[in-house]
This record gives sequence, structure tokens and C-alpha cells, in this order.
Amino acid sequence: MSSTISRDHYEYLLPSSWKTQVTAWLAEDTPSFDYGGFVVGEAPREAFLLGKGNQTAVLAGKPFFDEVFKQLDCTVEWHLEEGDTFQPVKHVATVRGKARHILLGERVALNMLARCSGIATKSKRILDQARSYGYKGIIAGTRKTTPGFRLVEKYGMLVGGIDAHRHDLSSMIMLKDNHIWSHGSITAAIQEARKVGGFSLLLEVEVQSEQEADEAIDAGADIIMLDNMEGSQLADVAKRLREKWTGKRKFLFESSGNITDANLQERAINEIDILSTSVVHQSVQHIDFSLKIQKPKST
Repeated sequence: MSSTISRDHYEYLLPSSWKTQVTAWLAEDTPSFDYGGFVVGEAPREAFLLGKGNQTAVLAGKPFFDEVFKQLDCTVEWHLEEGDTFQPVKHVATVRGKARHILLGERVALNMLARCSGIATKSKRILDQARSYGYKGIIAGTRKTTPGFRLVEKYGMLVGGIDAHRHDLSSMIMLKDNHIWSHGSITAAIQEARKVGGFSLLLEVEVQSEQEADEAIDAGADIIMLDNMEGSQLADVAKRLREKWTGKRKFLFESSGNITDANLQERAINEIDILSTSVVHQSVQHIDFSLKIQKPKST
């Protein structure tokens, strides 16, 4: 893994409401008395954030970490940039503030950073793996995120260098099997969705066969998700439909469903424009961090 993924300021993407999520995290972790804080008091202290574990990792989640400690009147000095990779054990940052305030934010900040960095690390590995196979298309996550934690998880995907995919039901029109079956047909469902979605939203349709894909293209879908197709079937279907509709319709092919490290090479074919997988965020291995208050220097 290279030393740096990106210098893009992804924190500029965050909505005006995101800091209230941090407030809620802190409130959840200390709903009443802080007994440990009573013990340590408010002496000024310095704590080292250490990146640990046994793997090369990507740092992700700095703005959330900063905000945790800002709300507790602490400061954070970073020794790495967002998106940097590091080998454990690494002194990643230094937190300064009152002892009990540092400890009030410790677990909230570490839990967030561990997951966000884990997602960024896995995202970069999957992207690098796909590129090593010669795949030139888009690697994306999915909407199978943790309720209440989606912003952090999508942020981690971006820092890891992949596409975050749609964020919510309002981001793009996606008609899956339940929508189709409930409305009667692919064509009818697309026509109904276009009435309200207008020109500004892309429309994606999940299909189970070449025939369904053909119908979706004919009805004007922008993206065709070839769900759970693999190997030669996936490549053959994409090639035939591309040849049939060249010059008549513009669309993208997405492949999703059961994409893992083990079968990525078989799915990473350039007939497919987008590979989306939840392997980058569901059950992902977290990155181990610790925050250690330093003993005061004797005078």
C-alpha cells in the first residue's frame, strides 16, 4: 500500500447537522454520573493516540475524532494526514486537555476511528486488488450500512478511494425486485418512477436475467444491475446487450451480490462499469487504536 491515498478535504462534504451526531455519541456514553472522571479530576494531561494491530492501515475519521474532543474542550495535534497509511505501532496524534475530559471522549473517539479506518483500509485493498487485475471501472460500497453511523461509514469509503454509492433512498431511484414484483413489470415501474423523479435523478434497475435487462434498457433505465450473475454468464450478457443497444441507448452495467476478495478477479471484467460490494464495510476488521495518557514529567 502506498503512503498516501488522497489530500482531498472530505470533511468539506459533511452536512451542517453532523456535529449533533457527535453530541449524541457522547450523551449515550455518559448518560449520568462520570465515576471514573471523579477519580482523575481535571488536571491538565497529554495523551498519545497509537495505531496498533498487526496490519498496514489507512487513517480515516479525523474530523469526527476532532469534534469529539472539541466538544470536551480538548485539542488534537495530528502527526499523520487523512488517508495516510501507517505501520503499527504508530504515534498518530496527541490529545491535550483535562484528564477527565480526555477520558470522556476516549472510547467514543476510538470506536469511531477504528471502524472508519477499517473501512478505508479495506476499501483501498479491494480497489488495489481490482486494479491489479486490470479492472478500469468503479468500485463502490453499498447502502448496507449501520443505522445512525452511515455518514462515518460512507466517509471511510471515500477516504479509501472507492465510490460511496447512493447514500439513502432519496439519492437515486433504485428499483429492486420487490419494487418490480409489487408494481407488475419493469417497464411500468420505470414509467411510474420517472413521473416523480424527473430528469435530475439517475434510475437504476436490478435484474435477474438478460431478458429483464433488455426490458430495463428499452424502458430507459440509466444503470442496469446484473444481480448475482458471475463468470462467463456475466461477461456474455453484458457483451450481447452492449452490442444490441450501441448507438440507441446510454446506460451503465453494475454487478453486485456476493463479491469478495476471493472471487473479485472473476467479477472484475471491463464489460461491467461498476462493481458494488458490502465486503468493504460489513463485518470489516477494525483498526486497533489506543489513547494513552502520559505520566506528568517530574520537575
